[in-house]
Amino acid sequence: MASSDSHIPPLPDPTELSKAVTEIAEQSQRIVTQFIEGQQDGETTDTTMDPMNVAGAFLELTQRMLTDPTAIAQAQMQLWQNYLTLWQTTTTRMMGGEAEAAVTAEPGDRRFKDEAWNDNPVFDYIKQSYLMTARWITETVAEVDGLDPQTAKKVDFYTRQFVDALSPSNFVATNPQVLRETVESGGQNLVNGLKNMLDDLERGDGKLKIRMTDNNAFEVGENIATAPGKVVFQNDLMQLLQFDPATETVQRRPLLIIPPWINKYYILDLQPRNSFIRWASAQGLTVFVVSWVNPDADLAEKSFADYMREGPLAALDAIAAATGEREVNAIGYCIGGTLLATTLAHMAARGDDRIASATFFTSLVDFSEAGDLQVFIDEEQLTNLERKMDRDGYLDGSDMSTTFNMLRANDLIWSFVINNYLMGRDPFPFDLLYWNSDSTRLPAAMHRYYLRNMYQHNLLVEPGALEIDAVPIDLGKITQPTFILSTKEDHIAPWAATYAATQIYGGPVKFCLAGSGHIAGVINPPADKPKYGYWTKTGKAPKSPDAWLAGATEHAGSWWPEWLNWVSRHSGGEAPARMPGDGGLPALEAAPGSYVKNRLK
Repeated sequence: MASSDSHIPPLPDPTELSKAVTEIAEQSQRIVTQFIEGQQDGETTDTTMDPMNVAGAFLELTQRMLTDPTAIAQAQMQLWQNYLTLWQTTTTRMMGGEAEAAVTAEPGDRRFKDEAWNDNPVFDYIKQSYLMTARWITETVAEVDGLDPQTAKKVDFYTRQFVDALSPSNFVATNPQVLRETVESGGQNLVNGLKNMLDDLERGDGKLKIRMTDNNAFEVGENIATAPGKVVFQNDLMQLLQFDPATETVQRRPLLIIPPWINKYYILDLQPRNSFIRWASAQGLTVFVVSWVNPDADLAEKSFADYMREGPLAALDAIAAATGEREVNAIGYCIGGTLLATTLAHMAARGDDRIASATFFTSLVDFSEAGDLQVFIDEEQLTNLERKMDRDGYLDGSDMSTTFNMLRANDLIWSFVINNYLMGRDPFPFDLLYWNSDSTRLPAAMHRYYLRNMYQHNLLVEPGALEIDAVPIDLGKITQPTFILSTKEDHIAPWAATYAATQIYGGPVKFCLAGSGHIAGVINPPADKPKYGYWTKTGKAPKSPDAWLAGATEHAGSWWPEWLNWVSRHSGGEAPARMPGDGGLPALEAAPGSYVKNRLK
């Protein structure tokens, strides 16, 4: 007969437990001391108790709801009816019968993938109760009339943040996977989780900076961002990288890539198998990439115009010196695409035609429907943000990362809370998440201009509303052939918003819609068994994005070859391969250069 002791969960080793508790106590004391000292030194992170101005939005919501008590009563009655149905189905299951679930999770909701959420009637009830209540809350809030559009967006966004935070998967007592791990490890997972949380607090100087990957598993230039090349030019704001050719002959016109300055360029060069830079070189393109500096307070006054002058315009001069070629094809990624469009309009006004074709990866120029990011662009929040930037000289990259993570809170916040703190595990080494955490600062003057003029007032699409160096900006003057790539599930630059550019530019436009989101939809190489397909449509793009999609053709595989066929028509013929440093500009240092290695704490 088996001993009943075999069913007793193991207890933590007392020596190891004592050591862990001692370390936790010492670390906690250190964090508290640092926090108190910071307060005494006047180092505060927020200028107000409500920097997001959420309270005002929900106060207005409450006031509107109280004006319609009938609607409140109807909503409450609907909730009680829903719970009655849930009780009936749960009782049937408890008695051994079969019953269809009253509510089910959305496809792809990974919070409830553990089998116990479905197989165990108790956890199934907890799950359904949460889903039912969460949907009732969000639907009730969405149906309140009389809110101005900005307030309605803010209320909807923060309501979703609230219901996501209250998911039963986020708590020890209501997550079957965590409970199982707690029993099996004798609670060691919670001890490890507390240590992980304290490590994150200490790393964030008192703010919880959740670690998404093993930061020690990667080193820029060693096992990530390894495409061979040289730095051939640099100034205060960027280094210009020229990458080694992979073919004996190349397309005559070089390719200039302008990445966003919110993150590092090497999203296009994570690993050899998924490196867009390596792939483009292998297709016979001479690839140049702007590697933006990680600015500090010394660059606080660098403006959006400076980023244009010292970014793409300086790069064009340098490429001409390095290769002897006057004309290039250009790519702008995300905000790098916004800068590219602005630069093209500026060049058009001056009769400068050095960019022969332009490609935009998930780039906004019309910010009227910019998705959930608009939630953060009201006057109160911008004023608080500007006050902080004026104090520091820049916006810290971690602030931007937090904002972007909130757009997909379940995947980019709560999944790591569960893994790191409740399960007590170390995050898995993942190159994409390492890059995602490798953010950069943003100079105060530049970021203020960008947020005010583009996100808040949407002036970029108004001809002549913006001037740079006394040159009016009119996107309609852009006559170069353009290739616009958007991604269907983009939460940063919604594809319907990026599609608006098809109706703005003055030249021929090819629009391509890729599957997945802002990153995975772009980094989808043909050699890596592409997980996502793409859509294209011939002829003039209709005004409506829905009309475009209805008439589009879906293709399997990567969109990269589709783009290559397009850009090759604007290549200007062939030329001998060019090695970095062999032309008019000497090599300054090996790629990836020094600018990209400046990592935030």
